[in-house]
Amino acid sequence: MSKHIFHGVGVALITPFDKDGAVDFTALEAVVDYVTAAGADFLVVMGTTAENATLTKEEKHDILRTVVKRNKGKLPIVYGVGGNNTAETINTLKTSDLEGVDGILSVVPYYNKPNQEGIYAHFAEVLKNSQLPVILYNVPARTGVNMTATTTLKLANDFRGRAVAVKEASGNLSQAAYILKGRPEGFALLSGDDNLTLPLAALGADGVISVSANAFPSKFSQMVHKALEGDLRSAAPLNLELHSVTDMLFEEGNPAGVKAALSYKGLILNKLRLPLTPISKNLEEKIVQQILCHGLY
Repeated sequence: MSKHIFHGVGVALITPFDKDGAVDFTALEAVVDYVTAAGADFLVVMGTTAENATLTKEEKHDILRTVVKRNKGKLPIVYGVGGNNTAETINTLKTSDLEGVDGILSVVPYYNKPNQEGIYAHFAEVLKNSQLPVILYNVPARTGVNMTATTTLKLANDFRGRAVAVKEASGNLSQAAYILKGRPEGFALLSGDDNLTLPLAALGADGVISVSANAFPSKFSQMVHKALEGDLRSAAPLNLELHSVTDMLFEEGNPAGVKAALSYKGLILNKLRLPLTPISKNLEEKIVQQILCHGLY
C-alpha cells in the first residue's frame, strides 16, 4: 500500500491556557514549532487531548486558524469535528472555516451508546456531508461503545475516498488485525494508543495519532518511523524507554499528564479547564524522573 497522507506521527495537540484560564496562543505556536521540528508528520487540532469539550465555538475557530497560520503548509492538518448529535456535527462541518485543513477526525458518538447500525448511519451522514476526507475515531473507553471491525470495514468500503482512515483506540490488537486484513486500498489504520503503536506497526498499521508526541516528539517520532520502516530491532528499545512515562501521562487523566510534562519543559503553564485538574505532585515528580533518566527532551 502506498504511503498515506496521514501516516507516521500525528500529534493530537494540547490547548495551552494562561494563568487566567484563557487560551494561550503564543504557547500554542511554541508547541506547534516544537513538534514540527522534532519530526511530526501531521497535526491534529481539536482532538480529545485539546480539551475541546471545554472550549467555545469561537475559541476552536481561533485555535485552528492559529495552527494553520503557524504551520505555513508544512504538515497536513486534521481537525476534530464530532459528537453525539449527528445533525449538529454536520452543521459544524458545513459552517466551520476549514481553509488549510486536509482532513477531519470524527469520533464515534458518545454517551448515547448507539448500536452498530446507529454508528454506521451516523458516519454515513458525516461522510456524505464532509468536503474533506474523514478519519473515523474509535475510542470505546471514552464513548462507551466499540465500533467493530465489521462496521469500520463497511464504512471504508462503502465510502472509498471519503473514509480514508481509522484512529483505532480500542486496545484490541485482534480487532485492529481484522481491519488491516480487510481494508480497501487507500484506507489507513492509525494507532490511538501510544503504547500499542509498535505492535500495531508490526501488524501493518500506518502510524499513530499521539498524545505523548506533544512532550516527547523526537524520540517518539524516531521510534515510530523506524517501526514503519520495518526496523523493529531499532524501534523496540526506544519504545521501552518511552513505555513507562507514557503510561504515567494517562495515569491521572489526559491531558493532565502531558501538560505537566510540557510545563516542566517550559513550553506551557500547567493549566487545565474544569472539570480537569493538574496531576498530583507525586506523579509529576515520577514523570520528571523519567524525562531525566531517558533524555526525553
